[in-house]
Amino acid sequence: MPIPTAAELLAESERALAAADAVLRTGRARVQQLVARDGGIAADLIDQQQHAVHGFAWMATYVEALRQLRHWAGQLDAAGEFGETEALIVAVAFGEYLAQLAGGIAMSQGEVLRPFDLGLSDSEIAPLRGGDAGRLVEGLGEARTRLALSLASDTDTVFGRLGLGDETLEMIREQVRRFGDRAVTPHAHGWHLRDELIPLPVIDELSSIGVFGMTLPEEYGGLGLGKMAMCVVSEELSRAYIGVGSLGTRSEIAGELIRAGGTEAQKQRWLPVIASGEVLPTAVFTEPNTGSDLANVQTRAVREGDHYRIHGAKTWITHAARADLMTLLARTGPSDSGYRGLSMFLAPKPRGDDANPFPAEGMSGTEIQVLGYRGMKEYELAFDGFTVPADCLLGGAEGQGFKQLMATFESARVQTAARAVGVAQNALELGLAYAHERVQFGRKLVSFPRVANKLAGMVTETMLARQLAYFAAREKDSGRRCDIQAGMAKLLAARAAWANADNALQIHGGNGYALEYPISRVLCDARILNIFEGAAEIQAQVIARGLLAGRN
Repeated sequence: MPIPTAAELLAESERALAAADAVLRTGRARVQQLVARDGGIAADLIDQQQHAVHGFAWMATYVEALRQLRHWAGQLDAAGEFGETEALIVAVAFGEYLAQLAGGIAMSQGEVLRPFDLGLSDSEIAPLRGGDAGRLVEGLGEARTRLALSLASDTDTVFGRLGLGDETLEMIREQVRRFGDRAVTPHAHGWHLRDELIPLPVIDELSSIGVFGMTLPEEYGGLGLGKMAMCVVSEELSRAYIGVGSLGTRSEIAGELIRAGGTEAQKQRWLPVIASGEVLPTAVFTEPNTGSDLANVQTRAVREGDHYRIHGAKTWITHAARADLMTLLARTGPSDSGYRGLSMFLAPKPRGDDANPFPAEGMSGTEIQVLGYRGMKEYELAFDGFTVPADCLLGGAEGQGFKQLMATFESARVQTAARAVGVAQNALELGLAYAHERVQFGRKLVSFPRVANKLAGMVTETMLARQLAYFAAREKDSGRRCDIQAGMAKLLAARAAWANADNALQIHGGNGYALEYPISRVLCDARILNIFEGAAEIQAQVIARGLLAGRN
């Protein structure tokens, strides 16, 4: 069937989105019935109904992703920039996601959410199979074919306009992209294969262009930009190499903690040197037996006069040896005090090197060998009386650590979503380039429909994830609570990064499995995105609980 005109597509997608919203509302009502008790939501029932609850989160994420893609299309149309590529991306996205909403959403490789898992009947999902939604689903094959054909003939304009709509953001993006193409991409695979730390000159140049102070207030030496700028920078750096894209994450977390919860003296002491890159922070939260269960953190901080002594163990600490400052979560209350007994410390430490990675007294560390994400290295840390000055207690009050940490999760997850989009884009570009270079049976790989269709799907889902991440960033910049939106962005973008990397490696065939090809690294790098900053299951839990409680 013919692809609708731009005006028809925008109108049809708007009406199809309304149909998806209606089905989602019914799905929420069904899930609420599954987990309700005594007029409220029961935690034990949420656990018992995790498949349905988390599936509802995925359904809501799909609908929000379509809404934000439709917003992107409308903005481009208003600016006279809604071209054929963008129209095909919208047609493929709506056709594919509406079909999955009606038939089944892959929450992971082996877990599919079907409408009947939420108690939805055929009549209740009928709006997704008829009317404008049905027409978009019926047109999916033709739209995908046309997008795939454009990929076979063009490698420059097939990804679609980003629709930033801001000259400053466009300028920042171009500057960072040039830096990545020059200083990172040619060297990233060598750093990975040799398992090396990202060289300090690269970090120095990141400092010089303001990456570490991107969102910090100007009065403390930052650039005073918003989370949208952070998204653009994180995506472009991660497109070059996720390790470099992640260097700013620890500065973002530390800066957010200090800006929101620190005393004025702590802000004056730490924010300028974090913004300049003089001080490199690391986040020291996770413990071997707790993972995401922060209420059970057992590392202890005991007050002794004008300092605290730290005892305990931490794990999965990124860039720990080279860091100068630890944002350290420890228990100052009784062992059974849960969240209320946690405190956050701004713990200075001497920077280590290869010969002596942890020269601080009372602290030792062991490197964790990992598949990917190697440029900063991961460590297990042990504290045996490590000293932290008392004035390094964040905010000057004990028992506020969990609350302070929760205030940073939105920004961290938005940034992680942007990193995932960058990895997804990198995988897409590697797959497309190889499909144009590789000839089999006398034809370029890109001319084979299965290969081109893979690439068309990768283009589409990357844009869906990108626009959802931008939406979460805009919500944060507007001062609105966005834990649900940030969770959705990370959930979808992490899946897109892994799917793109896997598909791109499949396009490479056997060569993709060889260490010499960068896609082998990108696959390893992509896999962590579904785990850190809250695993996919945690994101789904956060999204569902918020929506079931009536928040949007």
